[in-house]
Amino acid sequence: MAGRLHVGTSGFAYPEWKGVFYPPDLKQRDTLRFYASRFGTVEINYTFRRYPPAETFAAWREQTPEGFLITLKANQQITHWRRLADADGPVSRFLEGARPLGSRLGVILFQCPPNLPYDRTLIEAFMAHLPPTYRYAFEFRHPSWVEAKELLAERQAAWCVAETDDQPLIDDRLPPGPFAYLRLRKERYSDEELAAWARRIRPALDSGTDVFCYFKHEEKDAGPIFADRLQRTVEEGATGER
Repeated sequence: MAGRLHVGTSGFAYPEWKGVFYPPDLKQRDTLRFYASRFGTVEINYTFRRYPPAETFAAWREQTPEGFLITLKANQQITHWRRLADADGPVSRFLEGARPLGSRLGVILFQCPPNLPYDRTLIEAFMAHLPPTYRYAFEFRHPSWVEAKELLAERQAAWCVAETDDQPLIDDRLPPGPFAYLRLRKERYSDEELAAWARRIRPALDSGTDVFCYFKHEEKDAGPIFADRLQRTVEEGATGER
């Protein structure tokens, strides 16, 4: 069975999208519902700084259709204050708080600070306490963490591939894992660059691996445009090759 492609943006509630992605007269409370009519997933960064109340998660679930997936960035208390050490309490609080999402919960992303170097003992201890019922991805920004790629795959967690203008991806293949997790943060993506990403994504989908991909939201409606183009490029390529 082929894997599923989940493409969206990091966040959805941006005033600058009014009149370009959202209809100009759309009420703020209806933005997620509209967004979910165009894309199948969203990455929420709001949860990095706050623990939203249960009512917020319940509202997100109510405003989205079955099959829509909401990915959450883990709270900074876990990744930046505790730096993954002795974080069982904050992790439990975070996961318990997200329970109202139910089947809408996509991935939990742990984005670690750039000054946190690789520590095998640390990551093994941290992952040992993660409930196996959720999908987890890790974005390590210190270069020494490259040593953890195989360990994450063995523990059924995804290595987050993050591309920026300063650090474009040059690998032709996505890293192994239970699913692929991509954060495409460049300011602009040409059609050729999106086609190159589609060529990386298709083999993963063909092998049965799900792919989560989120574009940066800045630059007005650039994020939704890139997400839509990538989704169509992957679909058109798959149709044309089979």
